[in-house]
Amino acid sequence: MVEIELDGQKVEVAEGSMVMHAAEKAGTYIPHFCYHKKLSIAANCRMCLVEVEKAPKPMPACATPVTQGMIVRTKSDKAIAAQKSVMEFLLINHPLDCPICDQGGECQLQDLAVGYGGSSSRYEEEKRVVFHKEVGPLISMEEMSRCIHCTRCVRFGQEVAGAMELGMSHRGEHAEIETFLGQTIDSELSGNMIDICPVGALTSKPFRYHARTWELSRRKSVAAHDSSGANLIVQVKNNQVMRVVPLENEDVNECWIADRERFSYEALNGPERLTQPMLKQGGEWKTVDWQTALEYVANGLRNIQRDHGANSIGTLVSPHSTLEELYLAGALVRGLGSDNIDHRLRHAEFGAAEGVRTLGMPISALSSLQRVLVVGSNLRKDHPLFALRVRHAVRHGAQLNVITTPAAFSHADAWAMPVAQAVLSDDSCWAQALVDVAAAIAAEKGVSAPAAGNATAQAQAIAKSLLGGERKAVLLGNAAAHASNASSLLALANWIAEQTGASVGYLTEAANTVGAQWVGAQPQTGGKHAGQMLAGGLKAAILLNTEPEFDSAAGAAASQTLGQAEMVVTLSPFKANMAFSDVLLPIAPFTETSGSFVNAEGRLQSFHAVVKPLAETRPAWKVLRVLANLLEIPGVSFETSQDVLARATAQPMSASNATRAAITLTATTTAPVSASIYQLDGIVRRAPSLQLTADARQEVAA
Repeated sequence: MVEIELDGQKVEVAEGSMVMHAAEKAGTYIPHFCYHKKLSIAANCRMCLVEVEKAPKPMPACATPVTQGMIVRTKSDKAIAAQKSVMEFLLINHPLDCPICDQGGECQLQDLAVGYGGSSSRYEEEKRVVFHKEVGPLISMEEMSRCIHCTRCVRFGQEVAGAMELGMSHRGEHAEIETFLGQTIDSELSGNMIDICPVGALTSKPFRYHARTWELSRRKSVAAHDSSGANLIVQVKNNQVMRVVPLENEDVNECWIADRERFSYEALNGPERLTQPMLKQGGEWKTVDWQTALEYVANGLRNIQRDHGANSIGTLVSPHSTLEELYLAGALVRGLGSDNIDHRLRHAEFGAAEGVRTLGMPISALSSLQRVLVVGSNLRKDHPLFALRVRHAVRHGAQLNVITTPAAFSHADAWAMPVAQAVLSDDSCWAQALVDVAAAIAAEKGVSAPAAGNATAQAQAIAKSLLGGERKAVLLGNAAAHASNASSLLALANWIAEQTGASVGYLTEAANTVGAQWVGAQPQTGGKHAGQMLAGGLKAAILLNTEPEFDSAAGAAASQTLGQAEMVVTLSPFKANMAFSDVLLPIAPFTETSGSFVNAEGRLQSFHAVVKPLAETRPAWKVLRVLANLLEIPGVSFETSQDVLARATAQPMSASNATRAAITLTATTTAPVSASIYQLDGIVRRAPSLQLTADARQEVAA
């Protein structure tokens, strides 16, 4: 440790730290623009000039290493004069268009100009003009004359997102931040560039001109799409979600969120929202009141139970639903005497429940791994925030090995990070690839392999990699979980991990995949699983927050089989499943209801509604509770969602990634295609700006 004196205060920091780090530790603010704690040091803006004793001139705090006994003054006349001089230079060419700037009210330059800017300018020449750039549907670069060349956006692309999509061209007064060759910004994390831009050069295209920052209320929430459980600040005006930005949580999402969390809110205000209960009568949809709709559903379920037995009733639930909704859906169907409930809509194999499948480590631990084997995942697109952490580990020397499909690894930079070994094959060959790695490990250690394999050169390289290092993991992706030989893949992963000292975990598909397992949203006593229910045979189907045509392995065939049921009830925020449903019940999306999600590591996070339910929309947990009461199912008279949560989590979560399944090397069924990044759920599918991105266009083309 090194001790310095900062504004008369003794501060100890690690050797190699900069003066800025010492100031942060001491709680002293030094004005800055280009410095960001998650990015490399550039020392571009010079706003952080401070006085260092015995130095001939002011020094940039972000790029000046501490030395033993150093004396630093951040508020001296010399430091303040230097900072004011830098501010004068920054404002020489700035357009000073704060009244019309979307960043007005939350702009670092605007804030610091109050303290360090002059009341008038000595510069009387014409200001430079930088023409706008078109870079895609999410980021606006309309006012690049505001850019102060801090290069935060450039460094973010290189160091965090893994793809350098922006760069600086030319020099001096002609310098500009831009993409090259007319390319767009296509990173799945691109919206973070908006957050870290200290001026109004990069702004949100969907949010642009919709509200001023001081008009917005700010409320905490949790991401409802992938399994990272990213913490959010949802900004609201007139009971409408206007913008979503990250809430910093170092253990979960650091200070970043993926674009689908940031921009999917557009669907919540879109034309496809279902605002009133609807019944299909004579082939036509008619709006009705809640009492009529719920009594119709209750009577229909009662009649089907009487005529065809409880086993003819089934419930398909989305793993994007809250813990409370999933618990009550299970209580409802089991109260009728059926065990037909499942959240595993995209799976091809349905084994008996053996504990809850989790990541097997804290999310934050991904950043410090030294060896990683990822099986059956397009990590960058399936789990952008997990990929961000693995990318950080790789930048610091970790070795990443991959077994996945050619489509998930279409070119060398597909994962935006160096990959040591990539075994690319169809899902039916993944088990053999793992057996080959196991054979190489067995040969290296002199133990028996779990099955006969061929220790190829690639398998040997992966084995050698996993046998080295200290912190390592075998991670199974969405496609591995969905595969028809998923249990074999897990058994092999467990064997490899046991022999190499690695942990085993599932990246897990949805916001509440872990929570769905915890509350038993799958058959517990021999009921029909999702594959059987979607193959036909149900007389009554309850669909919670899901569209089987898009959300299940059955695909378009689901519409035909569900259309043969006597009654299909859809609980959705949107006008969904209208071709085969008989009842539509409008339920609240995550922004309009209280609830809880359990992320991949098993972290339970509860949230409140940030806006009131739209029109006649009701929280799904309330709808399910009332429906259960009408059916006289005991034990579900809950007053609040917290009461439901307490009951649902009364049984401790038993996390386990173990399996005793036999290892099969030949898959009899091809695994379903995992949902792509902007087709994951109904909210993302209905977000217009996300559907205009390059990723979405590629999905449509595929």
